[in-house]
Amino acid sequence: MKKLPAVLALAFFSTSLMGGVASTSLLGGVALAQEHHDNHTYVEHKDWKKGARLNHDDWDRGDKIDYRQYHLAAPPRGYEWRMIDGYYVLANISTFQIRTVIRIP
Repeated sequence: MKKLPAVLALAFFSTSLMGGVASTSLLGGVALAQEHHDNHTYVEHKDWKKGARLNHDDWDRGDKIDYRQYHLAAPPRGYEWRMIDGYYVLANISTFQIRTVIRIP
C-alpha cells in the first residue's frame, strides 16, 4: 500500500516538470534555449548556388560534418561542410558564401 503514494507522487512530479517547462515558455516567464537542428529531409533550395549566400538561420540549423566520413573534398581554409535540408553545402564560415552544393542521394 505504501508503493501507491510513491508511484502517484512520481507520476505527478514528472508531469509537472513537463508541463512546467511548457507553461513558463508560454507565459513568457523563463526563456528557454531551443535547438533547431535539421532533420536532414530534402527541401528544395533553388537559390543555393555557387556564389550565393546562405541565410544565417540555415547555417545554424545545419550540422557540421566530417568531409572524410561523407567522401567529400577537403574544405579550403575558411570553409566548412554542413548538412542542411538534404544537401551537403560547402560555404565560407564568415560570409556564408556558397562554394559547392551537393544534393544527398
